[in-house]
Amino acid sequence: MIAWISQFNPIVQALFGTLFTWFLTAAGAAMVFFFKKFNHRVLDAMMGFAAGVMIAASYWSLLAPAIAMSEESGGIPWWPALVGFLGGGLFLFVVDKLLPHVHPGFSTNEAEGIKTSWQRSVLLVLAITIHNFPEGLAVGVAFGAAAAGYPAATVAGAVALAIGIGIQNFPEGAAVSVPLRREGISRRKSFWYGQISGMVEPIAGVLGAMAVVLVRPALPYALAFAAGAMIYVVVEELIPESHLEQHTHFATWGAMLGFAVMMTLDVALG
Repeated sequence: MIAWISQFNPIVQALFGTLFTWFLTAAGAAMVFFFKKFNHRVLDAMMGFAAGVMIAASYWSLLAPAIAMSEESGGIPWWPALVGFLGGGLFLFVVDKLLPHVHPGFSTNEAEGIKTSWQRSVLLVLAITIHNFPEGLAVGVAFGAAAAGYPAATVAGAVALAIGIGIQNFPEGAAVSVPLRREGISRRKSFWYGQISGMVEPIAGVLGAMAVVLVRPALPYALAFAAGAMIYVVVEELIPESHLEQHTHFATWGAMLGFAVMMTLDVALG
């Protein structure tokens, strides 16, 4: 698979990678055709797993290559990683404050962002869409970095990142569609809303790859930016949501397993 995808330019590679992550989001959303509700322990473990994958990916696939690239170029090794990381978190903070959305497990009265009369289903989808944007961006930037020729970034590493993000997108798709079904929305509509939350990933992936290909000096900053955005999502959304039902041990071990899976993928393939 690595040899096959390597023959394409990085923008097409990013598109393929993020289409894969979108497909797994849709596959998770399709669980609504088989279940009307999930055991909360399972959902909390899934959310923890997603958090663990994103934490591991943020370091091994994004921050570590960013630092290595800075060292190779003769700059201050930690500066691009620091600036990009905080910039990614700040970007998600601003989006979080402006875009109306509500997280799964919270009432419509607890919606964040600018006040609106939008339906709860739309607000739920927007919450997951905010979450998915940095994931698509991370995959796109990783493929763009591999094309830049730095030893620290490889196509295999970018593929590992896409696989890891895709695996954790499966429970995320289910985390949108199943609660919507439980609230009385039809299975088809619940599936549609669940999979559409992942549609932003191919867009973000292509934009990320294009940006780093066109502006190569910004590459370490872009990698760290994606890492910062993902860590913001983990701390702001995934961990608190996985603890809502007090099944903290399930969420914690889910995170441990997710971290271990992503770490293994990145080291084995990258």
